[in-house]
Amino acid sequence: MAMKIEPSGASCGARISGVDLSKDLSPALIAQLRAAWLEHKVVAIPDQKMDAGDLERVTMAMGGFGDDPFFDPIEGQEHIAAILREADEISPLFAENWHSDWSFLDLPPAGTCLLSIEIPPVGGDTLFADQVAAFAALPDKRKQYLRSLTAIHSAKLAYAPDGSYGDQDQANGRSMAIRPNESANETRLHPLVTTHPETGEEAIFSTLGYIIGIEGMDQPEALALLADLAQWQSQDAFVYRHKWEVGMFVMWDNRSLLHKATGGYEGHRRELHRTTIAAPSE
Repeated sequence: MAMKIEPSGASCGARISGVDLSKDLSPALIAQLRAAWLEHKVVAIPDQKMDAGDLERVTMAMGGFGDDPFFDPIEGQEHIAAILREADEISPLFAENWHSDWSFLDLPPAGTCLLSIEIPPVGGDTLFADQVAAFAALPDKRKQYLRSLTAIHSAKLAYAPDGSYGDQDQANGRSMAIRPNESANETRLHPLVTTHPETGEEAIFSTLGYIIGIEGMDQPEALALLADLAQWQSQDAFVYRHKWEVGMFVMWDNRSLLHKATGGYEGHRRELHRTTIAAPSE
């Protein structure tokens, strides 16, 4: 059966059928998948019977493995982390704020893959916000101003020992294998508006949380700007709500999207396996 692509109808997102990711992928099929990924920014492929080896093989085909600096991998695998929440867990929901994965790295990853293992009967949707569309909808004068800004990125608010996933969070019994450490306090600079290296599209890159300031700007002014921009970035017009199914593979482009988790599945276990797609080396 030929590959079929059904756009979500939202600003981003598409569902793909006619693909079996448990089998070897031909160069032509890889090219088709990459083209759909770049066009729709997040693609979902349901009804997959993939094991850990299949997930790693697809990740390699899409660009190779990126770094996951604050996750331990699942047993027996070097590059797969479990996004896990046990049914009785009371720790705050993981990744419930808008972000682009690992934007604080020197080379932030090109994308992220998730394979659903156990999905609750209700809740647990993932939201995606199209940052190409968010930038395109701005007035020209605002675009030009944002292009002039350089953002200060850091993982300190999340993964430092005193961060939201730090030592106290670990003591509260979080099920995910998150490993905070002092390296989270490091900072790196990235343009606030980036040009996608494969599509040439401009996008607002990341948001509050992993961005902790603007180079050369007083902190109160910077935080006010970022808070205002964050409201713009996450407008409903730019958002696709993804609903999970068991055996679904999802891949998104970190260079053009923000994403966040949602809850609503209290009393149910939820597990997805995650890999990171590396950015092309410069």
